[in-house]
Amino acid sequence: MSLVETVPAYAVEDVKSKSEESSIPPLPSDQLDRSVVRPPIDYSSVDAFFRSSWRRFLSLWTRRFVLSLLAGQVVSLCITCTNVTTEELNLRNWQLPTTQTFFLYLSLFVTYTPYTIYRYGFNGWFKMLYKDSWKYIILAACDVEGNFLVVKAYQYTTLLSCMLLDAWAIPVCMFFLYVYLRVHYHWTQILGVFICVTGLGLLVVSDHLTNKDWAAVSKGKGDAFMILGATLYGFTNATEEFFVRRSPLYEVVGQLGMWGTIINGVQASIIEHNKMKTATWSHRNIALLFAYTAAMYILYTVAPLLYRLASSAYFNLSLLSSDFYGLLFGLFLFHFQPYWLYFPSFTVVLLGLVVYFWHSTPEEQGKIDIRMPSYVRQGSAAELGVGEA
Repeated sequence: MSLVETVPAYAVEDVKSKSEESSIPPLPSDQLDRSVVRPPIDYSSVDAFFRSSWRRFLSLWTRRFVLSLLAGQVVSLCITCTNVTTEELNLRNWQLPTTQTFFLYLSLFVTYTPYTIYRYGFNGWFKMLYKDSWKYIILAACDVEGNFLVVKAYQYTTLLSCMLLDAWAIPVCMFFLYVYLRVHYHWTQILGVFICVTGLGLLVVSDHLTNKDWAAVSKGKGDAFMILGATLYGFTNATEEFFVRRSPLYEVVGQLGMWGTIINGVQASIIEHNKMKTATWSHRNIALLFAYTAAMYILYTVAPLLYRLASSAYFNLSLLSSDFYGLLFGLFLFHFQPYWLYFPSFTVVLLGLVVYFWHSTPEEQGKIDIRMPSYVRQGSAAELGVGEA
């Protein structure tokens, strides 16, 4: 994979000598090669077909693919943690969805933005703001409103509608990836998406059979909120992937945190200032809020790494397994009785994740072209956030 690094205009005054710029050790050749070819399938006989298919299956399990699979399950587990803590907060008289995510954006801002300033210097950072802040404002606004609309959807429509309509983020994300990166999807990738959604369908059926749904207050309004929220999710995921493939991770996440803090804070002060006074600010609720923020912080940190390892479409597919982890939480915390369909549905989702890369390797999902200020180049490739990701 060719990593072409160009110096942005706002960092020109910080350019070092050419001897310093060339001090970075080159990446290993296996990280630079995007021409990875899967072993071909032999259709000459039944035995040859199965043997070649097994070779193709073994070729999937590269270090990068395994990391992608593990990272996808980490973010899925984080989503489950946020769902559990949010449900507990609602039961304990703390229903402030916008205020709840404010602490997430604030934590991203106070950790990643100072590091960005450290790497760029104040002059470089301000020039980056002048040149690129508009695109990060759009990203942060869509992310904030996506979170808000999805939470509102759960208040109006049914659980089954939310589960099904939330999957709309997958085709939206794939569409914008095609627009941004000209990703051409192989039919096996479409099959992998179909298999993952089939796994989601099994979860919906199991929840329906076990009567876990609730009555809709306003189904039309709730479904509209969920479709809009899922659309914004798909857009922000693809857009953030486009950014992190061209800019340092700490710049993108730091800017998302900074502008998200501002937008989210203004919105919370307008629509939730009265509820803040009546909400229960107990020690237990503060602990739950801390757990929610920690899980979301990990998710927002791992997600851009997964975008580089695989793609944002793969990220959305990985989230479909979150309901299985929700079952595990329910077994230990609420003593739920598991329904048998949960287990095959989880297996089907994982199968879809494998099939998604059956033909197309993670390296082929998009080129990494990092715009790195020259003074940052003094570090190693791992410090730059390039590496295998």
